[in-house]
Amino acid sequence: MEDYARILDYLPQGLPDEKMFKREPVAYALGEDQFKLFELVPKPGINLNVGDKVYIGKDLDLRQEILHVKRRISFNELTHAAQSELHTVILDIIKAHEPRFTQFFNEAQAITTRFHMLELLPGLGKKTMWGIIEERKKGPFKDLADLSHRVPMAHQVEKLVAKRIEEELANPDEKYHLFVAR
Repeated sequence: MEDYARILDYLPQGLPDEKMFKREPVAYALGEDQFKLFELVPKPGINLNVGDKVYIGKDLDLRQEILHVKRRISFNELTHAAQSELHTVILDIIKAHEPRFTQFFNEAQAITTRFHMLELLPGLGKKTMWGIIEERKKGPFKDLADLSHRVPMAHQVEKLVAKRIEEELANPDEKYHLFVAR
């Protein structure tokens, strides 16, 4: 269950394909924990901006901006604006929850005898993967900057993670999910 989400797009006039009398404001958001996509209904008079962190959990008293979660949606149901903002919002979430992603690099395991979890990150090849594995034997990485410093081939790893999250969102039939809940 997601408690917090980041706004990807806000349509104060509602969806253009709905009848005028039925329109209600709508926001598209990305969950911070499991990276689920949501269609939200904001409270009246609330103005939301891209990247805003909003509470969508069960405790209604904590919901300041959101009236209710309308439904969970797929990547293809996002507006084009929301799809274009997705990468930036994912990077913000990675920076806000850096220990979680550092832990991923410290604990990533082999999936099969010939395939490793780190190889699922786009742009990270076998040589970089082995560099990360050898370096973490000396001690766990403190943060992503420490990882980039100790493994020179692994630069901007947060962008690699963000790209992988985007791929998992865009392709729900992806065999392996590292970050996005099914």
